[in-house]
Amino acid sequence: MFREGAQCESVTSVTDIRLKYKKLSRVMDERSRRIWAATEARALGWGGISRVAEATGLARNTIAAGMRELKRRGRPPQSERERVRRPGGGRKRLTERQPKLIDKLEALVEPTTRGDPQSPLRWTTLSVRKLEQALQQAGFTVSYGTVANLLKELNYTLQGHYKRSEGTVDHKDRDAQFRYINDQASAQLRARRPVISVDTKKKELVGSYRNAGREWRPKGDPIEVLLHDFPAPDVPKAVPYGIYDIGENKGWVNVGMSADTAEFAVQSIRQWWRHMGKPRYPKSRDLLICADSGGSNGYRLHLWKRELQHFATEEKVTITVCHFPPGTSKWNKIEHRLFSFISANWRGRPLTDYRTIVNLIARTTTKTGLTIKARLDRRTYKRGIKVSTKELQALNLKPHDFHGEWNYTITPK
Repeated sequence: MFREGAQCESVTSVTDIRLKYKKLSRVMDERSRRIWAATEARALGWGGISRVAEATGLARNTIAAGMRELKRRGRPPQSERERVRRPGGGRKRLTERQPKLIDKLEALVEPTTRGDPQSPLRWTTLSVRKLEQALQQAGFTVSYGTVANLLKELNYTLQGHYKRSEGTVDHKDRDAQFRYINDQASAQLRARRPVISVDTKKKELVGSYRNAGREWRPKGDPIEVLLHDFPAPDVPKAVPYGIYDIGENKGWVNVGMSADTAEFAVQSIRQWWRHMGKPRYPKSRDLLICADSGGSNGYRLHLWKRELQHFATEEKVTITVCHFPPGTSKWNKIEHRLFSFISANWRGRPLTDYRTIVNLIARTTTKTGLTIKARLDRRTYKRGIKVSTKELQALNLKPHDFHGEWNYTITPK
């Protein structure tokens, strides 16, 4: 009977200690927990250390150390009262036990790693799990969680690419050309003449393909798209060519179904002039076009200039063209005043057909008053059209005194 009662008392004591420890451990530091556990063990008497260790999960050595502290006479010195552990106590940091770990980790994440033929990470993405594997192969004991913590301590962060470098195409007269374009545009706008920024937006796949971004939908009801974005050659593509009226904050997008050629580019400008430009500027006989230096409206394309000549003659309009220097297309106003808002408007929407594309473009608006008109161009534009020397010599094209290859005026015949 006595033994059964003692066993019940033991079980009850362990349960009580566990409950008390669960409540008190939240507000105690390491030293306080050690002293409290030792006090409970002393109160239980013989076997108290084992029972408290079972209830709290603390190591027997920790409770024994607390009992030794209780046996000391008098108050401990101030330095010991403020200290939680004795000097040198606790587990050593991983970097102290493996002094070369930091150096090896930094060597792995250096940009030159991809060019090191001996590196196992030369052609892989630097994830913490792959860094963990590489460090373990080098003889270090480390986990991917520790790798992540060490990278943070070394001031590394997860980063994407930053589009800033313009490569080796930076021209010595780049800034001067910017100022020249600004002067030309300012003079035209003061005279209430049209100034347009033109470019081709990125080609888009037409079909149930994933479109980056998210939109609000009922929970558990996402739009299903194709698993892979590897289209067959015959999959249709949309070619949006945009015209942005800088003075009026209005846009026009001609959505092509064929190739992005200079003929297509000028046809898009022609459609804008007939549907938006001429009604807005009925008395103007001058047009300034700001364009990139490459693509379907590049300054080296003979077809671009020939088609502009045809357009100028048909509409009896004098056309001035100013090209941005190579490698500076991001400064073209159409990029951040028109195309960026179109991309934001159709984010998360699969562009299933041409009608959807045209409608999404036409429904794009901003708080600053931007409105866009869009149309579908069903014409087929051939690639590789050659312009003869005779046709070039017949152009009414006058280069400007400043960089005539970038700045020129075409007058009607």
